[in-house]
Amino acid sequence: MGIVELFILAIGVSMDAFAVSICKGLSMKKTNIKAMATCGLWFGSFQALMPLIGFLLGSLFASAIQAIDHWVAFALLAFIGISMIKDAFGDEEEECDADFSFKTMFTMALATSIDALAIGISLAMVGNVNIILAITLIGITTGIISAIGVKIGGIFGNKFEKKAQIAGGIILIILGIKILLEHLGIL
Repeated sequence: MGIVELFILAIGVSMDAFAVSICKGLSMKKTNIKAMATCGLWFGSFQALMPLIGFLLGSLFASAIQAIDHWVAFALLAFIGISMIKDAFGDEEEECDADFSFKTMFTMALATSIDALAIGISLAMVGNVNIILAITLIGITTGIISAIGVKIGGIFGNKFEKKAQIAGGIILIILGIKILLEHLGIL
């Protein structure tokens, strides 16, 4: 997987954190650099850590399922993508508050990065992935996008929240299809 695909993956996986960051920005009377940096650091760090954990776990059993690893990667990415799109069309509203406490940020960062754990497992199945580059791109991209999300939330409101989730879901599904087609020799 090349740098372009890893960057696209990083954008896709960061969309949940982006949506929550927009929500955080909505809840603030005035956005500030501290709030932007807080969201960026929490979400970026967790989005980098979870794929590393998933990659290490996936590497443990990758050789055992080598014959179907591309199907596993496709299934995980498609499932996450479809879930993101489904959530975007759901009636559930994100709870927006301006709480940036350790407990709140830890919980939100963990909740938005669970899918990144599955992404890490998928990366282990793909094989030819520079995991250090992958987690660095995912962490930095998520950090920047989350910081921008706080600012966008403060300026534009929730106009982009659902669109970001849909875009992220579509990106992950397309990457899953690409991995599958490459392994089947079609691409």
